[in-house]
Amino acid sequence: MIDAESMLSLMKGRQSDRRYLSKPVERDKIERITEAGRMSPSACNGQPWHFVVVDDPALRDQVAAATESVILRMNAFVREAPVLIVVVREKSNFTSRAGDLIKQKDYSLIDIGIATASMVYQATAEGLGTCIIGWVDDRRIRKVLGIPASGKVELVICAGYTDNRLREKLRKPPGEVISYNRY
Repeated sequence: MIDAESMLSLMKGRQSDRRYLSKPVERDKIERITEAGRMSPSACNGQPWHFVVVDDPALRDQVAAATESVILRMNAFVREAPVLIVVVREKSNFTSRAGDLIKQKDYSLIDIGIATASMVYQATAEGLGTCIIGWVDDRRIRKVLGIPASGKVELVICAGYTDNRLREKLRKPPGEVISYNRY
């Protein structure tokens, strides 16, 4: 088991990387990353996810193109990542969906976020850089990858080796975002 200080150090060492080396990522590392997502907790154990690993260069380019915005000049770097993990939201189980209705909250989106965070932290532990992309063309990616209409592409995770140096994290001070017993 990882000790508490090492875990926090790992989390502090994770950043959004936007430059990747052409070095391929070993299959066993990808399997551990997706296993971290698969083992993530979810509301009522609904597990509303499916992860599509895209490492075929032609498919990867098509998926990357579906994350770009020429007008806003966004996400051109996605094409450099040797691996893309497409995070698809699937229908959750009955109990979780009932909770969604009762509490008027879509727990599956929270579950997807938890699974994605688990995967990017595992990737960091594997020595890989990642970037989570939310600007996606769901319809286009579903068509390219044969994802059924019942699934919704929520995120794409870029993963690969990077030569980026750890940047200073700009975060609000603890006193602004953490309190005890009262807001």
